[in-house]
Parts: sequence; C-alpha cells; structure tokens
Amino acid sequence: MTALVDQIRENISRVQTRIDKAETRSGRQPGSVKLVVVTKAQPISVMEAAIQAGAKILGENYPEETVSKLTALDPYRSSVEWHMIGHLQSRKARLVCEHFDCFQALDSVSLAQKLDRILTESQRCLPVLLEFNVSGEESKFGFSAWDESRWSELLPDIAAVLACRQLQVNGVMTMPPIFDCPEDVRPFFIRLRRLASYLNQQFPTHKWGEISMGTSSDFEIAVEEGATLVRVGTSIVGPRPVKPQ
Repeated sequence: MTALVDQIRENISRVQTRIDKAETRSGRQPGSVKLVVVTKAQPISVMEAAIQAGAKILGENYPEETVSKLTALDPYRSSVEWHMIGHLQSRKARLVCEHFDCFQALDSVSLAQKLDRILTESQRCLPVLLEFNVSGEESKFGFSAWDESRWSELLPDIAAVLACRQLQVNGVMTMPPIFDCPEDVRPFFIRLRRLASYLNQQFPTHKWGEISMGTSSDFEIAVEEGATLVRVGTSIVGPRPVKPQ
C-alpha cells in the first residue's frame, strides 16, 4: 500500500503542477482550480491510497458501486468530498441524495424535480452542476446547448430547475468530444464558459461560478478556458481495471 500511496501522491503533484502552470499562462489566480480525482470502477485499495495521498474530491459514476465503497471507506468519509460525475438514472436518485456531496451531471428537469422531492423528505440541500451537451454528439447527455442562437430556448427548463428549493445550482459541466489532439477540444470549452456567462446574465441571483470540464487528456486546455473543476482519473490512479467477462 505504501508504494501505491507514494505513486499516487507523485501523480497528484505532477498534475497539480500542470494545473498551476496553466493558471499562470491564462492569468488566473493560483489555486482557482479544484482537482477531482476520478476513481470510478477502481478498487477500494486504490481509493484508499488516493485519499491517503492527498485527494480531496473523488469523482464516481456508479451510485450503487460507490455506496458499497463508502461502507468500506467510512473512516475517511469526512476527509473528502464525494461527487457523482456521471449520468444518473432516475431510479437511483435516492442514492445520490443520501450519499453524495455534489452531483455534477444534472441533465433534465424531471430528474431535478425527483431529486428535490427526495431531498425535501430529509430537508437536505444538494449542490449540483447542470450538464450541457455543447457538441451535438448523440452519445452525450446534457441539456442541448451546441447552437448558441437557441440558448434562449433553454431558459424555461433552467428556471424550472432553479425553482427546486433543495438543489443548490452552482454552475455548469460538460463532456466534450474526445480528440487525438487536445487543442481540438478548446472550442467546446469556450462554448461552455460563454454559456455560464450567459446564464449568469439571465439568472443573476443564482450561482454560476463553477465550471467542470477537462479530463486527463485535456485538463490544461480546460484550465486555460476557465474550468474551476477538472476531472482527472487515468493520469493519477491509472486506467480502470478490465472487468472479467
């Protein structure tokens, strides 16, 4: 375990240095970007090592899997934030309401309203980010936002989400296309940043400061274009284990 902790600590340091340099290049304040260490599908031993290595936010995609991990990692529960960063099926909404500190991928009014009803039962408030599809890819989830000329059509849905009293909307998130050249993703990051600014103008009494974008392959570009949260897995904890057939 010691060797694994040391390796992950070194990887976190290396990624953080690259984030720091990207902040400097783009004239941003040092420390303005938070690192989400993506541990989806990783074994508990890797997650525990990541926490011991200094990870402060862990990103997970599968609620049921995460809940089982939380039981094993209970001593660390208050040491880190647990973020749900993947698409959420409505039937698993209660798991996110009860076990996660933030939901980064809220992508529909119906899901928002279901989360709100569940949260109302316990009078808990859940921080969320709204996920937007800024590329037009059919495989991507999120509110449709690739055509800037039609952003006004989003406003009724956004207003409906903001009306959910137990949801604390803090900003936006996207999963852009994957390219061999990281520079090719820049236009999509720019679009999400512009969308956050647009929503701030339309709903100025709400928070739109968090912008979650960027993964292992392109997080430096994301930082340069305004990300406040980057989701990095492979560069820190290695590739996901191959599940047995």
